[in-house]
Amino acid sequence: MTMVPDSVHQLLPVAGGAADIALVMGDRSLTYAGLAAAVHDEAERLGPHRRVRVLEMRNDIDSVVALLGSLTAGHPVVVVEADAPARSHEIGAAYADARDLHPDLALLLSTSGSTGSPKLVRLSHANVWANARSIADYLGLTPADRAVTSLPLHYCYGLSVLTSHLLAGATVVLTDASVADDGFWALARAAGATSLAGVPYTFELLESRGFTGEELPTLRYLTQAGGRMDPDRVRRFAGLGREQGFDLFVMYGQTEATARMAYLPPHLALARPEAIGIPVPGGDLRLAPVPGAPEGVGELVYTGPNVMMGYARTAADLGLGAETPELHTGDLARQADDGLWEVCGRLDRHAKVLGLRLDLLRLEAQMPVPTALVVEGGTVHGFVTEARTTERVRRELTAASGLPLHLVRVHQIPAVPTTPRGKTDYRLLEAHAAASARSTPGERNGDDASAEALRDVFAVVLGRPDADVGQSFADLGGDSLSFVEVSTQLAHRLGHLPADWARLSPTQLAATARRRSRHLIATEPAVLLRAVAITAVVVSHTDLFLLLGGAHVLLAVAGFNLARFSLHAVGRHERARRILSCTAGFAVPAAVWIGVTGAVSGDYRPATALFLNQATSGRAWSDDWQFWFLEAMVWTNLGLAAMVLVPAVDRSLRRRPFSVALAVLACALAARYVSVGISADGTEKYTVVGTIWCIALGWAAAEARTTPQRALVAAAALVGAWGYFPDQPARYAVVVLGVMCLLAPWSIRLPRVLSRGLHLVAGASLWIYLTHWQVYPGLEAAGRPVAAVVASVGAGLVAHRTHRWFLDRLRAGRLAH
Repeated sequence: MTMVPDSVHQLLPVAGGAADIALVMGDRSLTYAGLAAAVHDEAERLGPHRRVRVLEMRNDIDSVVALLGSLTAGHPVVVVEADAPARSHEIGAAYADARDLHPDLALLLSTSGSTGSPKLVRLSHANVWANARSIADYLGLTPADRAVTSLPLHYCYGLSVLTSHLLAGATVVLTDASVADDGFWALARAAGATSLAGVPYTFELLESRGFTGEELPTLRYLTQAGGRMDPDRVRRFAGLGREQGFDLFVMYGQTEATARMAYLPPHLALARPEAIGIPVPGGDLRLAPVPGAPEGVGELVYTGPNVMMGYARTAADLGLGAETPELHTGDLARQADDGLWEVCGRLDRHAKVLGLRLDLLRLEAQMPVPTALVVEGGTVHGFVTEARTTERVRRELTAASGLPLHLVRVHQIPAVPTTPRGKTDYRLLEAHAAASARSTPGERNGDDASAEALRDVFAVVLGRPDADVGQSFADLGGDSLSFVEVSTQLAHRLGHLPADWARLSPTQLAATARRRSRHLIATEPAVLLRAVAITAVVVSHTDLFLLLGGAHVLLAVAGFNLARFSLHAVGRHERARRILSCTAGFAVPAAVWIGVTGAVSGDYRPATALFLNQATSGRAWSDDWQFWFLEAMVWTNLGLAAMVLVPAVDRSLRRRPFSVALAVLACALAARYVSVGISADGTEKYTVVGTIWCIALGWAAAEARTTPQRALVAAAALVGAWGYFPDQPARYAVVVLGVMCLLAPWSIRLPRVLSRGLHLVAGASLWIYLTHWQVYPGLEAAGRPVAAVVASVGAGLVAHRTHRWFLDRLRAGRLAH
């Protein structure tokens, strides 16, 4: 058994004064003197005879003391997740009996949580503290800093937060709470936290909470690592930091470098969010040539005192010394003209899913039959040539990868495609995986109400193969053009339709499944309204009978859906993007249709196709006014997109969405009363300013969650619509009843055949509205109003299907490339 001289391992190089607070956990705190004593006692308890210690690391004081005590006594530590007993047993069985342990060996870590590969990273004491010293240097850590453990300590990033702060004599506040929990922020404020560390998903959670930095007045900086973060999100947080007085450090690293290799100086985050930055203090980066790579691109190679000793694959490897003078990262990179480094690809076939680094080649070798693996949309896809092996491969791939079952899918294909050189063509397989994700629901049992089946519904209808069982329709960017089809499929599979289904994840929706009725199916009020309202528009125009008010109800439905599917997106820029995307979804095809029919028939001016009729014509009715409904929606949406970009509005939307909706409704009504008056005459009831209140009313209905709130919106509808349609009480009643229907907190059960018909009409409502102007006049003039209605609806359905076909082909073409 290896013995270590007393002089080799002194107490760890922490810099705190004896009375300074080192660790805080709940009501318990430990000074640096107390920490030193506890670590000394732990080291004494372990004794001098070195052995590998498998430590199930938690974010608590006992775990920190156990770790530091082991390192002080010279015992190499394998740090594993506390709630992973299988992994702990596996490591213990492989390494616990190792006898020949190199004197420098300190830590053994999994490679970024690697799975499918048995190797561990061997780190020396010098590696650990060189990494900590480097981080403390570029972050400017001092004893006044306080870090909250927003990441687990078994993860090398979380562990580096601990070591760098101890080295600087700072305080570490220990908690296992998530940034999504209110308790985390209460703790951070009480502790006076100066920093917060996160992976990309952490920043998604921060945006979902409407994080501004005001929640933590003592915040000095944020750090981000653990994978590439979207440059737009980097810009948003860097901009937020500039406004609120904190910095954002975007960092790059690998476990093989004890965590850090590069960082982006905060003052460059706004201008260069895509870069990984510059080497950490004491480190250096260079490029190794890669055959076939573009000019200026090579494999990124790092040199520094924090580079690992090497890998351990067996117990015998623990006796080896340093074998890795420099680290070949496997990342393709380039150095820009400004000196900053940029990562632009991967050299090998490793991939990260849920933070797990997967060795795809090794996983392929572990499968019971020949299998080709790719990662697409956050899911591992396996390809086999025999259908009877798919389930077996899926089970074994799930076990070997450590991923949840819903993120592993296996497909049967006639033959695995190859390149001209005879190698597996993984690019084609990735395209196949993306395309198959969209078609999966068609292959599933249409009655399947599992979370995976519901996820597939979202993936196909929304064109989002990356959809996850934890993401809702709203999270995935669903809009008013896709909600009809999704709600139809959900109602069929679930046997009902929850009132807030758009904000529930597939996992949550699956938990609500009921026994389905053979004859009745749940129908969302908004779908019913959309179908009835567009039908009312058509029958009124054909003079079959008069039922006015349908178009104004459609405006309320549009506002209702806009609030549900766009205004609850994460971050103000994403919110604005979704509003603009939703607007483009109906405005672009409408502009093309109006422009083409206008050019052919001469009925419409070019300004009408650009939704500028009201700005370029008088108030007398003409054919150009036929599309007032779309013009009102386009300009209202554009104004709303600009409004939500205002930081103060963004914060209010997150904290008080119903109050914001009511405020907008009040402003819209005030604008109407000033410009139009209580009563609207002629085309006044079709102007943008005169109709915004209808959209705002729908928005308020969507945000109403309680009975008092619904009552308030109902009262606003009664008052707001009063007098708007002079001498047309039926029209007034239609609009008010439409809003009341939107407020209903339940779905409506209808015969399946009727519901299916309503869903078809609702889904095609845009195209029915666009095309019926060219369809019904001749039949109406011939005295055939019923035929005019049928033909108008039929033409709209055909146009809608054609448009969907075109979009599907366009999307498939993008996937193929």
